[in-house]
Amino acid sequence: MNAARAYARTQHETASKERLMVLLFEAALKHIRAGAAALEEGKKQDAVVPLTRAGEIVSELSATLDVTRAPELGQALKDVYLFVSGRLLRAAAVGQAEAAREAERAFAPIVEAFAQVVVQQGAPPEVSR
Repeated sequence: MNAARAYARTQHETASKERLMVLLFEAALKHIRAGAAALEEGKKQDAVVPLTRAGEIVSELSATLDVTRAPELGQALKDVYLFVSGRLLRAAAVGQAEAAREAERAFAPIVEAFAQVVVQQGAPPEVSR
């Protein structure tokens, strides 16, 4: 195992649950962007895996959302996650880069906001872009 991979593994294994959530959000966004870029380059085959991974993460985020804590916010997030999931599915199914970019535009502000909240609450400011 190379040093960078070992560092990343250690970082994931020792991260707080809030930091792990940020890493999940960031991973989904990274996959959305990779899939969109592949579609824009005409490489539909290369887009399917990252778009699918992003969709799986977004679905998991939606499934674990506790709407009882903040019903209005929770429902709004569920709605955004549903929209993002739908756009990712369309992007992967028909090779539509614009659908992936729409998912990115809807999801990116949530990623940034969550990362900012985690940093403000005292988690290490290791947010990657």
